[in-house]
Amino acid sequence: MEGHNSFGQLRGRLVDAAAAFAADSATLAEILAGLVDDVAWALDERLEIFPVCHHSPASALAMARRLREKRPKVIYLELCEDLRPLLGELRNCSLPVALQAFAHELTGFPAGSGPLSVIAPITEASAEYQAIAYALETPGVELVLVDWSADHLFQWENRRRPAAGPSTDDGAGPAPADAADPERDGDQPALHGDAVGVEIGDLRPRFAELEEFLLRHGRVRHWSEWWDQYVEQPLAGADHDTYRQAMALVGSLFRRLRPSDDDGRHARDEARERHMWTRIREHLASSGVDPADCLHVCGAFHAVSRVPEFGAPAPAADAASTAVDPVPAPEPALPAASAAVQPAAPGPPAPGAAEAGHEIPPVTGTRWLYGLIPSSHSAIEAQFGLAGGSVSIAAATWAKAVARTGVAPFRLSGQRGAAKGARPAKSRAATRSGAGPVGGTSRPAEGAERLSGFLESPPALDGIDEDELLGWSVDIVRLARRNGYLASTADAIAVFESSILLAGMRNRARPTPYDFQDAAVTCIEKDVVPGRRDVRRLCEILLGGDRVGQVGYDALPPLARDVHDRLAPLGLDLSKRTVQRALLDLTANPELAPCSHLLWMLRYLLPDGAVRPILGVRRLGERSPQESWDLAIGRHQRVLIELGYEAVTVEQALEQRLRRAAWAPDATAAGALAAVEDAVTFLDSRRLADELGARAVELLTSERTVDDAPEVLRRIRRLLDHYRVSEPTLPAWCEQFVTRGYAHYCTLLPIAFAAEDTTVRQVASMLGFLLTLENLALALGCDRAQLELAVRQSHPEEPARTALLWAAQTRLGQLSMAELRARCDGLLANPLVIPAFPRYLAGFVQALEPVPTLAPFVVEVISKAFARLPDHVLLPWLPTLIRTLRDHAAEHVPTLVREAGRTFPAGLADLDAWTAPWSAPAAPPGQAATGPGGAWAAARPVVAGPLTDLLVGHPATTDALAALLDLETEWPSSTGAGRADQADPVAGSDNVAGPDSEATALLDRFPTTAAAVAALIGR
Repeated sequence: MEGHNSFGQLRGRLVDAAAAFAADSATLAEILAGLVDDVAWALDERLEIFPVCHHSPASALAMARRLREKRPKVIYLELCEDLRPLLGELRNCSLPVALQAFAHELTGFPAGSGPLSVIAPITEASAEYQAIAYALETPGVELVLVDWSADHLFQWENRRRPAAGPSTDDGAGPAPADAADPERDGDQPALHGDAVGVEIGDLRPRFAELEEFLLRHGRVRHWSEWWDQYVEQPLAGADHDTYRQAMALVGSLFRRLRPSDDDGRHARDEARERHMWTRIREHLASSGVDPADCLHVCGAFHAVSRVPEFGAPAPAADAASTAVDPVPAPEPALPAASAAVQPAAPGPPAPGAAEAGHEIPPVTGTRWLYGLIPSSHSAIEAQFGLAGGSVSIAAATWAKAVARTGVAPFRLSGQRGAAKGARPAKSRAATRSGAGPVGGTSRPAEGAERLSGFLESPPALDGIDEDELLGWSVDIVRLARRNGYLASTADAIAVFESSILLAGMRNRARPTPYDFQDAAVTCIEKDVVPGRRDVRRLCEILLGGDRVGQVGYDALPPLARDVHDRLAPLGLDLSKRTVQRALLDLTANPELAPCSHLLWMLRYLLPDGAVRPILGVRRLGERSPQESWDLAIGRHQRVLIELGYEAVTVEQALEQRLRRAAWAPDATAAGALAAVEDAVTFLDSRRLADELGARAVELLTSERTVDDAPEVLRRIRRLLDHYRVSEPTLPAWCEQFVTRGYAHYCTLLPIAFAAEDTTVRQVASMLGFLLTLENLALALGCDRAQLELAVRQSHPEEPARTALLWAAQTRLGQLSMAELRARCDGLLANPLVIPAFPRYLAGFVQALEPVPTLAPFVVEVISKAFARLPDHVLLPWLPTLIRTLRDHAAEHVPTLVREAGRTFPAGLADLDAWTAPWSAPAAPPGQAATGPGGAWAAARPVVAGPLTDLLVGHPATTDALAALLDLETEWPSSTGAGRADQADPVAGSDNVAGPDSEATALLDRFPTTAAAVAALIGR
């Protein structure tokens, strides 16, 4: 055929060159011949294939030229077919933005693999944008997306790696050297989140040795720089045929030189290509359009595909001629390729072999949501493994090329961010080519071989643009000084000269932006970065900046528009990416209360930094009269848009989020209680709170561990206090939570005391639930005997748990305070137990959770420990005590401090004469005690304090009060104090309690008080 005959001479010359210069000439000749055959194969297709590279200014320029020359009626674009309805919304955005397909409710995919997200970034300096703008702005032109849908993409990932989840390297490949710098400004690399990236034109070697070879011999640091120097710049001014053949050659090279085991990417590429050509054939058959009036825009890697479905169906006459004159295959005498690369692609299928077509699997039942999200140059670089600043440099190269060549690029009318009146002047050639009739002309000259001249002739070397380089050098010094660098005019001169020197060392006649970056880093940065931006980042800002796209109001989902509308009373421009301060005085401006309510819900739903309260709080039953907020909603527009995929309003999204948290596979009772608290705080929904509370009851009874017992206790106490204040009765789920939780924790208590993987704090929280909520549980019908039995069945061995059990027994009356004090004194008196006593003490501190009345005893035990423990035991234990109090008992420290303040003297002067209550000296045996209380006062328990002294010192008053309360008192005979008819030691041994006693005198002196007390007690 004509196309193949024109490439025959080039094929023969390459085979001869392989025989002359290569040791393994057969293998090299086969590869080179296959490359030429692939180019001829792609150019011979009736449907014109336009190979492109992603975000390539050369591809965008060639696309703009070809579209004005050919004027195709149908454009087949390699892009997810289900993203087609979004393309019209690009008019309401400022580029770069990304098309997104999002799904969080999955059907047909493994559980736990969601949410799923696919993005396709669009920049102005890309061939796909030129094709989209031409199709949408030209009447009568149809744009058809033919690549896998998002559902098909994840179906393939699920089949290939069913246990690993979705891949995030589609079209990007490994990029350890070219990955974007994580220290870039702001959160730009995270604009795409964890979405899977789909791009047109995946042109990067998949053979690691090949990429390393190209970088080393090209004298460049990373792949983006190699591509710019050896492909991008030479093809920027090439004609259409040269561009197509060169791009097809590069795609064939990378397609053939790839590892034999490429992790299934070869099979995925072929599956995508079969899908695309099947969709193209279906559209051609249904529309009846002539393939000569169509254009297929795809990556250069896919332009030379040999799948059976490749190409438009040929007419009958053409099929007959194809059967007689097939494409020549590589020479049969050549051996097979080495194992390091793929073998040569097979020849074309026989006529009619692909007529049956490729069966496209049906989509799953997953409901996909679509929208636009903001993107940025750095986000694209991070997503697809490009060098930092490469997309910004490409944008600057595109702008200069448009101004230099006079090519009129296509832009969407009303595009946000596009400069008005910035359309470049058309050259005469461009004007003539743009005036052709719609439908274009036939392509008789497009089969001419142009590769020989392109490969043999050296690239045109542009001279140094000294004005441009000098401007860069001056501006980078000025920018560096603003960021803290000690740069001067001498550094600008050094950058200028070093850029020229580096370009010469790399065989470049004109310094590239990459040479300028390296020179600036060498001359300015040296070894110190004074600010958060290094010189390389400053160069990226200077050469084009990290342009960030913005989705317009009209292109936002309903939820995002609703947020903008409801926050309009604040008077802020929420589309700005800067942080803005909002001041809300809800007392003076009550109409701002809805804004405050919305901001608190957004704070719950959006990530940190999007909505941040500076002043104000929102808790159960607590509202602040004044609030201050820092808002950066414009910077987190992507998250707000994805939130709009979940619901129509913020309230609905919050409700769904709470339900999802409560019914998640790993949901816990503590998490469900947190959801209840959030539902009451932010939504004030009793219905939702009751539903989530019932779920919390269900989760609590099904738990077999007590890991979340502290959180459960803290939250249920807070909710009970809230309902007791705000509701006449407790909700039914609260009562069920208490009763079932009481029975549940009683059942688990003996196991928790003995389990090694259960902490003391968790056991203390269980006891706190059982003992502090005991009155409510008993009132609701629980049996106290169940708790007493559980405590008796508990047999801990660890000292801290033992102390906790003793505290619980004391609270239940199974152990008296005297017995508990005697046990602790015995521990301190036992030399074998003294090293472990601090662990007992830690257990007593934790016991303040279930038995808060034990605080005086804990102060006593701590004081005795500090007084009696030897230094070699006490000093190593102090850090453990401090850490325990800080990490596990911080809420108990104020209680201990207050109790210590009541026990110890308040002034330093009283310290010398002060005696601890538990250390009061006892009277000698057989000697009557003197002073108030007699001998019984000396024999009283060591916890005696001022109250005990008062009662013992005035027994008549105690008897009088007991008589009023209808109680009996029993005094030890040794005290001389008994009932009211015995002698009062205060009044003297000869006096009896009567009208002249202090109690009677007190009652007579205050008759009104006595009458009031009598009325209260029913006397």
